[in-house]
Amino acid sequence: MTQERWRQLTEWPLIIASILFLAAYAWQVIADLSGPADQFAELILWVTWGAFVVDYVANLLLVERERRWRWFYTHLFDLAIVILPMLRPLRILRLVTLLAVLQRTAGYAIRGRISVYAAGAASLLVFVAALAVLDAERDAPGSTITTFGDALWWAFVTITTVGYGDVSPVTAAGRAIAVGLMIGGIALLGVVTATLASWIVERVEQHDEERDAAQVRHIRTLEAKLDRMQETLDKLAA
Repeated sequence: MTQERWRQLTEWPLIIASILFLAAYAWQVIADLSGPADQFAELILWVTWGAFVVDYVANLLLVERERRWRWFYTHLFDLAIVILPMLRPLRILRLVTLLAVLQRTAGYAIRGRISVYAAGAASLLVFVAALAVLDAERDAPGSTITTFGDALWWAFVTITTVGYGDVSPVTAAGRAIAVGLMIGGIALLGVVTATLASWIVERVEQHDEERDAAQVRHIRTLEAKLDRMQETLDKLAA
């Protein structure tokens, strides 16, 4: 089996695993689970996490042997997001896997629809960041982010770079999430701006093409009339 074939076969399973991962994590954080419910959510998280690990290992093994080392060191970030979240104190980093997998798989399906993809990525980033910061901040002393509503408001304000400052993270993990969200917001703003500029340029080019086509048709009409007039003059001269 080739690496490309593996990606085709795992595209939808990974999307489903990512959705289950996000649903279980959201349920765990928003409901502040404990007992059997929390254990069930953890089970879903680890099962879906296993799917991500299998995907990474399979991609590594399916690369041609002479290219395997190159694939390995050019995908160190993929390795980091697989290994680091297995450490319990760094459980927040497991959300990076969700973003990376959805970006890779869903990206193939909506390639060429940049505006739709940017909107989806922004929504996902805001939701994931809200969950992550709530998980990190809820029980911290002096925290102003104690509910999901607060976390969602903070995520919207941060990603748009508005920064009211009415709520802000106080923990190191929360501030690290804020930095990531700010960088993501700037990147998405660039994508949206570039998409809008591209649309404007395309519309201008389309208008110019239509105008040029109309001018060509007009010139050809005039040429046809001149040809008929020349024919008439030639007949009269004869």
